[in-house]
Amino acid sequence: MTEMLLEVNALSVSYRLRGGVFRAVDGVSFRLGRGRTLGIVGESGSGKSSLARAILQLEPHEGSVSLLGEPLEGLHGEALRRARRHMQAVFQDPLASLNPRMTVRAILEEPLRVHERSLTAAERLQRARQALRRVGLDAELLFHYPHELSGGQCQRIAIARAVICNPALLVCDEAVSALDASVRGQVLALLEGLRREMNIGIIFIAHDMTAVRYLCDEVMVMEAGRVVEHAARDELFQSPRHPRTRALLDAVLEP
Repeated sequence: MTEMLLEVNALSVSYRLRGGVFRAVDGVSFRLGRGRTLGIVGESGSGKSSLARAILQLEPHEGSVSLLGEPLEGLHGEALRRARRHMQAVFQDPLASLNPRMTVRAILEEPLRVHERSLTAAERLQRARQALRRVGLDAELLFHYPHELSGGQCQRIAIARAVICNPALLVCDEAVSALDASVRGQVLALLEGLRREMNIGIIFIAHDMTAVRYLCDEVMVMEAGRVVEHAARDELFQSPRHPRTRALLDAVLEP
């Protein structure tokens, strides 16, 4: 039986605007088991990224989020820091998500300094080398800066940083959309390999339905902040029920 990793209940995110209140996420509920991948799709502005930030406790919200059976609401300071070790994120722009003034070694060691403070300098360096190998990069890159690397290499480093402390949940917000097609396939294969190796749960936010079909076990379709369809991957691709789902699938270019 699959261990329950994440439970989201009636999650809502609202923003105050001059004309009133805009509800970016409206009462979203779902569950994700450990070692499973959930794809979240929808047009721009449908609430996907706001939902992700709320799950990560980066956005004020209503409703509840529980990770590994522990509620995240109301956590602050040290308690929130401990919880964040178990949930990490990879964002769309690989270069912008890395500090340009830090070497790859410093970037990879930073989570260890926050979450594993008892490690020695030698142990941190060893973990950084292991993290690079895990994502298919050479240890010689440890002393490079992000601007010296390709976009694909930077995204692999961002993934290595996210998994170096062995989290239970990885949130990928358009993590492959800025990559070339060939590199995109390699990074998708890397994410699938990490899921299997680490038994990690993944939330995969994307516009690319081909990538979603490759990586995800189940798919949730959002429109105007609400979930309009949620089904197993094969069921959703073969028999879409909602017009928004059919529109997204109709936009896919067949080879």
